[in-house]
Amino acid sequence: MHPKLTLATMRRVLTQLLHDPRTIGLMFVVPCVLLGLLAWMYQSTPHMFDRVGPALLGIFPFVVMFLITSVATLRERSSGTLERLMALPIGKFDFILGYALAFGLLAVVQATLASEIAIHVYGMHVAGPEYLVLVVALADALLGMALGLFVSAFARTEFQAVQFLPALILPQFLLCGLLVAVDALPGFLHGVARCLPLTYAVDAMGKVSAQANIPHAAYHDILVVVAFGAAALMLGAATLRRSSR
Repeated sequence: MHPKLTLATMRRVLTQLLHDPRTIGLMFVVPCVLLGLLAWMYQSTPHMFDRVGPALLGIFPFVVMFLITSVATLRERSSGTLERLMALPIGKFDFILGYALAFGLLAVVQATLASEIAIHVYGMHVAGPEYLVLVVALADALLGMALGLFVSAFARTEFQAVQFLPALILPQFLLCGLLVAVDALPGFLHGVARCLPLTYAVDAMGKVSAQANIPHAAYHDILVVVAFGAAALMLGAATLRRSSR
């Protein structure tokens, strides 16, 4: 591992992303707008926004970071940038970690912005401490980033990278407990749901937002989400290819 090369990769990725206003808008503006739309929908029944809003506060950053990271990483490979970088004394882990740090910094901004606006502008009530809401939202965003880095290794074009969204993310959305409680799912689906990281992300956000005295199970859920993210990063480094050919 070469810290200088890792930091150089991080700076290069950040520079590219910060000069792309559409990507910045997708990361920072879209989740806030969607939460605002949800608050508007439930204006006459605010208790529904307090119930559904926290879960979506974790899901929106997860989905956005997955999409942006997978496409951006694939673009590096298809343009030949990764192949040129790998000709230098930079390892796969240096590249993955540089990307993770860059998108991780953006995830901090995204999670902070969405959480603060949801609570203080849209009026979402949370019983637990606000900082834990931010921690869970950040863990979800980092999980989406890590999964995006991982699946980018299996796509040859940006269109194929986007195809992983319905294949990998939508099943998690359906089974995470937002639409139907996980314990109410049929036996087989209940077992599948317990193997999916988004289930623990939504469960953690639900516990943090609904209970003033945070149970130990919420911290367990957060650790599971972080573990999934770390595993996805390691698998991403192991499966990273120089080019899309």
